Amino acid sequence: MLEAEMDEHLGYEKHTTEGYNTGNSRNGYNKKTIKSDYGESEIVIPRDRNGEFSPQVLTKGQTRTDEIEQKILAMYAKGMSQRDIEDNLREIYGAEIPQTLISKITDKILPEVNEWQNRPLEAIYPVIYFDGIVFNSRQDGKIINKCVYSILGVDMEGQKDILGVWIGENEGASFWAGVASDLKKHFEENLRRGEP
Repeated sequence: MLEAEMDEHLGYEKHTTEGYNTGNSRNGYNKKTIKSDYGESEIVIPRDRNGEFSPQVLTKGQTRTDEIEQKILAMYAKGMSQRDIEDNLREIYGAEIPQTLISKITDKILPEVNEWQNRPLEAIYPVIYFDGIVFNSRQDGKIINKCVYSILGVDMEGQKDILGVWIGENEGASFWAGVASDLKKHFEENLRRGEP
């Protein structure tokens, strides 16, 4: 997250040619011990050559985290727009975190999401549960109902595994046919790769 803040501060990402001859660049790290909900941790804070970098999420002199990154990701997971997240952080915590930084933080979870979506599944799930939960979402300035559908499989050893998650506005035969098609493609891809 601090690296994302440094990218925002300098205006370019690490190891890109855009940073050449800009007058400021990365200049190593400072170590700092912080306390969080998980105990004490030593972290490294990037610094810039001109000494102008001042982190917003973990400010200078701060020795305890307030888990803002987790709060950003939780708000994002609940369907809040990046602008709404920025406004909420300003209103609740007094933190001035730009929308571009929020975007970089939320983008960092995409590889983990893709890895989870493409993980190998078991060949057989003798028990499968279909479930859905309805939530309100803002779309084009209106509040609409959407539903998150999940399929939970229980494998031969009795272990539970989420087989997939889908978001839809209307439940119906065509929706569930699309879900079945997605699962079939996933299992076929596992077989092609020689995985269970």
